Amino acid sequence: MRIRVFALACVLVSAAAGVRAQEPVPSNLTLDEALSIARRNNPTYLQSANDRDLADWDVREAWGQLLPTASASTSASWQGPGNQQFGAITLGDLGFGGLPSYYTSSYRLSLDYSLSWSNVLAPSQANASREATNANVRASEATLISQVTTAYLDMLRQQEGVGLAEQQIENALLNLRLAQGRREVGSATAIDVGRAQVQLGRDSVALLQAQNAFTTARMRLMQQMGISGDRDVTLTSTFELSEPDWTLNELYQEAFSNNPTLLARRSTKKAADIGVSSARSAYYPSLSISTGLSGFTREASSTSLQIGQAQAQVAQSVAQCAATNDLYSRLADPLPPLDCTQYAFTDQQRQNIIDQNDQFPFNFQKSPFTVSVGLSVPIFQGLSRQRNLEAAKVQRQDAAQQVRQQEISLRADLSVGLANVKTAYQSALLEERNQQLAAEQLRLAREQYQVGSITFVDLVDAQTVKAQADRDRIAAVYAYHDAVTNLETLVGASLRD
Repeated sequence: MRIRVFALACVLVSAAAGVRAQEPVPSNLTLDEALSIARRNNPTYLQSANDRDLADWDVREAWGQLLPTASASTSASWQGPGNQQFGAITLGDLGFGGLPSYYTSSYRLSLDYSLSWSNVLAPSQANASREATNANVRASEATLISQVTTAYLDMLRQQEGVGLAEQQIENALLNLRLAQGRREVGSATAIDVGRAQVQLGRDSVALLQAQNAFTTARMRLMQQMGISGDRDVTLTSTFELSEPDWTLNELYQEAFSNNPTLLARRSTKKAADIGVSSARSAYYPSLSISTGLSGFTREASSTSLQIGQAQAQVAQSVAQCAATNDLYSRLADPLPPLDCTQYAFTDQQRQNIIDQNDQFPFNFQKSPFTVSVGLSVPIFQGLSRQRNLEAAKVQRQDAAQQVRQQEISLRADLSVGLANVKTAYQSALLEERNQQLAAEQLRLAREQYQVGSITFVDLVDAQTVKAQADRDRIAAVYAYHDAVTNLETLVGASLRD
């Protein structure tokens, strides 16, 4: 039981820590603040932005390929005692049987350099790829700006919807009081009061739905900002309904210079151009230079074999000296004998053998210094080089077509987008006019109902027309702002003041 309680406490503490780690959101939130928070927290955008670091390392790696490579290695080994065999004979057959175990170690420091045309082109290609990556990140940022702005506008739209629903409640209460007042004086029936109560109930349901839509829009805004959960915020940025005065040519020039998708495809085309040259470099020769330092040690576990061999050589020299003296003595004119005492195995020789054997692991004997230069000229390697070259050309052609496709699409989308903005602006003006007329008609209907000139049904109809006019005005105004947001995404820059 204690373990379960402890585990639950750990989970709650972890959850609380996760909540505290969330970035604070201002209670009065502007659009710029929402965009700034989204750039720091939106997971989708951050995944795209992380590609910049990898692209930077790709450029560094490309430059690193133009530098020599260096390596260092070392090893140690042990060989047990025994009698080694070489083909059909052994060391014992040669008089070297009973070898001791050996310890060996070695090191190597190498420096290698290779140069090819593909390595020379690698930095340029990596830079072009990095430009494409940065353009893709800007495209992702433009998408993020569009999504956050749309969510911000939707929350404002739903907020106005809540205000409209509350206004409808007030109108329904006013109608109910009018019906009740007229009933008290005998100029209205219970049916009118009942209809007013039904209308009040319907408007109450509409208010609940509007409040739910507002809460949903607020949570969607937090989601686009990369914030988990709901936050009680008040939106302070305002969006004015202004007549679009942009010309199509101005939008073309702006979009062709700033549209992130078009810039990304142009950078991809540039990288593909360099890719063709890199693929063609497979036909060119390459140069390689290498050098290095190395050394080794070899130490026997016992020096008895070396000492025995040295003693045997001394004994052989003494025997040979004695034989020579015996030969000299048999001559008719004997020669003076040789001094055989010069051949003797001393303690100093024994110590020298021991000292020379003491090499493992760091008393290295250096190997000769070497430098090698090579030139490789490819002659025939199947058809892989040509296939890779043709693939690079196809990729370049595809990239060129993608640039052309984006330019054509951008022209069409800008034309449609500008027409949509102008249409939405005119529609919003008309809906505002319709709202004013509906408000006037509702005022006249209330006055006529009070004097008994119209029925309660006529009053409800006038109120319904006014409510629809209010909803249509809100829809038209925010349709205009949505159309401007879509146009800004195409242009790649803000069009609002």
